[in-house]
Amino acid sequence: MSVGRMLAPHGPHATPVVRRVGPAGTALLLVAHGSRDPRHSATLRTLADGVRSLAGLRTELAFLEFDRPGIADVLGDSVAGGADRVVVVPLLLSRAYHATTDLPAALAGDWAVPVRRTEVLGGSPLLVAALERRLLEAGSVTADRESTGVVVAATGSRDADARASVAAVAGALRRAGWRDALPAYVTGPGQRPGDAVRELRARRVPRVAVAPYVLAPGLLPDRIAAEAAAAGADVLSAPLGAAPELVRLVVERGVGAVAG
Repeated sequence: MSVGRMLAPHGPHATPVVRRVGPAGTALLLVAHGSRDPRHSATLRTLADGVRSLAGLRTELAFLEFDRPGIADVLGDSVAGGADRVVVVPLLLSRAYHATTDLPAALAGDWAVPVRRTEVLGGSPLLVAALERRLLEAGSVTADRESTGVVVAATGSRDADARASVAAVAGALRRAGWRDALPAYVTGPGQRPGDAVRELRARRVPRVAVAPYVLAPGLLPDRIAAEAAAAGADVLSAPLGAAPELVRLVVERGVGAVAG
């Protein structure tokens, strides 16, 4: 089983890096769930660096739990640094509990400047493009699409809409020319990644790839990798990380909210 590597933008999914400058005084606050795994925060800080470079705006990172800094600390620092408004971009792939409950609770209250929250990242074609980038980097070359089935492996949720958003990504991959694609989850309801690998084998798919639909490494992504290996997947791609498409998506969410 080959494992994806972080490569420079290239090929059909390369994203041009064009600096976009937002209004002076605006700060972007990227809010992630958080993890005790240091690889998680390191990956998201790299993503924040890419957003800062592309957006041309002050860009900070905060976590809902398990890591520091918290939202209130970063908001205070942004205001002290001269921000006159803050746009919060949730680094979340679906509108599950963290997006609908935890984040609104953390942002509730009176802040010294206007604070605006954007939609989550899910639902954008750029996420599908980033997932395909990671698959291609891991060894699923374009010529193999017609013979490769993909397991879109997410962390999982009890929220039906969140699971539907993962299924929608699998559907987009099928429409993009991959032999087959199935959603899978390591927690909560739904098929497990290893079982999805075995189902694709039963469907006589010649080659099976597992694509973690996660932003960064951590405990649950490690479980995805373990299940992929145990089930005999041919390819395991890397988390989305700081893929150029994801950087562009975060910038579009943030700068679009300012323009709106």
